[in-house]
Amino acid sequence: MKRKLVSFDWAMKKILRQKANFRILEGFLTELLKFDVKIEEILESEANQETEDDKFNRVDLLAKNEKDELILIEIQHNSEIDYFHRMLYGTAKLICEHIQKGGGYTKVKKVYSVNIVYFSLGQGDDYIYYGKTDFIGLNKKDTLTPSSRQKEDFQIDKVNEIYPEYYILRVNNFDDVAKNTLDEWIYFLKNEEIDDNFNAKGLDLAKESLDILKLDDKARSIYNRREQNRMYKESLLYTAKKDGIKEGKIEGKQEGLKEGKEQGRKNREIEIAKTSIKQNIDIKTISLITGLTVDEIKSLS
Repeated sequence: MKRKLVSFDWAMKKILRQKANFRILEGFLTELLKFDVKIEEILESEANQETEDDKFNRVDLLAKNEKDELILIEIQHNSEIDYFHRMLYGTAKLICEHIQKGGGYTKVKKVYSVNIVYFSLGQGDDYIYYGKTDFIGLNKKDTLTPSSRQKEDFQIDKVNEIYPEYYILRVNNFDDVAKNTLDEWIYFLKNEEIDDNFNAKGLDLAKESLDILKLDDKARSIYNRREQNRMYKESLLYTAKKDGIKEGKIEGKQEGLKEGKEQGRKNREIEIAKTSIKQNIDIKTISLITGLTVDEIKSLS
């Protein structure tokens, strides 16, 4: 039997920051990173405010493990064309913020960037992607490795152990067939349900702690209202895109020539923006989905 649970982004905001529930996060990260993760503490993260994150459907959580490494988990619902850039910025910012003043480069912290996205990020057929930094010889095709002294001093076997590692979970690409324990977690992230037969680490506690029915009346009311608002906003965005594309295609066809096609593309963006404005969607979100600048959108109001 599958049980309906709160969404993982809600859990990250309201439940998983409590020490009693660290085991849920530890289970997820252990299955994903393929080594045992023990969380020491949850640190303050930039997207830990109610208003702005709810507006952009973005939640993040920053944890420190027993090795003093940083793990940034971010959930993004809305499409964001420069998301790859923001991933890089996020890890660079963390490294700079957490290096000890006067400590030297050897004090640079290891960062794991875990990105759970509910939109079509990039192009690819898989639903889990992994990125790391290796230095490959242009001629010999060998991988540059640490010297014996570096291995001893820094307790590393490979150079890439120093650099940030990136994980991208394209949740909507998952086919709902859990072939392993990590897939069981992906299934939960996509469907907000856990099958009784699942045995991935952390899911047993998640099944109990994230049960919607176990929320008090106030928390359940807030959660349900938030989910309704999110679904309504997604519907508005979908409608705005469809209406704008339809209007833009009509105008583009009327132009006919190459210049007309370019104008048609611009017209589509403008029509999407106009429809979004009528639906009271905020300007920053409209800019994200159309590519128009904030000033261009304001001029349409």
